Amino acid sequence: MKICELFQMKKVFSFEVFPPRRIDSVNIIYDTIEKLKGLNPDFISVTYSAGGSESNADTFKIASAIKNNYGIESVAHLPSINHTKVEVLKILEDLRTAGIENILALRGDVNPSFSPKNDFKFASDLISFIKEHGDFNIIAACYPEGHFESPSIIDDIRNLKRKVDAGANQLITQLFFDNNCFYSFRERAAIAGINIPIEAGIMPVVNKKQIERIVALCRVNLPKKFLAIMNRYENNPEALRDAGIAYAVDQIIDLIAQGVDGIHLYTMNNPYIAHRIYEAINTLLVA
Repeated sequence: MKICELFQMKKVFSFEVFPPRRIDSVNIIYDTIEKLKGLNPDFISVTYSAGGSESNADTFKIASAIKNNYGIESVAHLPSINHTKVEVLKILEDLRTAGIENILALRGDVNPSFSPKNDFKFASDLISFIKEHGDFNIIAACYPEGHFESPSIIDDIRNLKRKVDAGANQLITQLFFDNNCFYSFRERAAIAGINIPIEAGIMPVVNKKQIERIVALCRVNLPKKFLAIMNRYENNPEALRDAGIAYAVDQIIDLIAQGVDGIHLYTMNNPYIAHRIYEAINTLLVA
């Protein structure tokens, strides 16, 4: 099923998981998916880590299992920076064979260990290519606070419009901690004529290292309320976990009240956190 169709019927609720980094941890991801299945997600997306072709195989194997073994719609992440057009054509054929209809089309981050290919300079190039060579539902990433490489917020929206014009059917945001950033972004998108569904990406922060990694990689704004909570409980792991979950729940409740199209939860492969959040917001999703 093309998951863009779900937005016409309901408020979409979905998860993201990532392939295990160690071979001996491979069974853990399937245990995680089994536990997430009970929460009835509309889909589960599988990230593509920066490990070359081996990560490619892991991503598509897990996405195929989600769809064909667990009966949940899956989304395969596809960053193009390290792929040629010939390689992407092979990936599209493999996805078709596995029955996967949904792709999150990304440029991808530059990895110093790999020389980037030049076939797809931007995500919009990949989106156009997928549109030309297959009947897939194409998801694009968007950035409520602007991509850190964009010269300005206006340039970032222009780039997003190019993705939509190239054929993106829906959007998922990068994580954010200030809902006002999302509401401002949604307004800018509407002004630019972007009228496809936008799912809000929410990441529950449950430890100090996670906060530091997020700030370094994503360069998102950390509101005073968030910082106060994190500073208060940084030396109490259990309290910090619970506070991070509560903050994410508060975000989601506000987003649903403001008419968000859907919630995409970055689970970090932690089904306990997903369960806690689902229990808190389940009735709101169908209200």
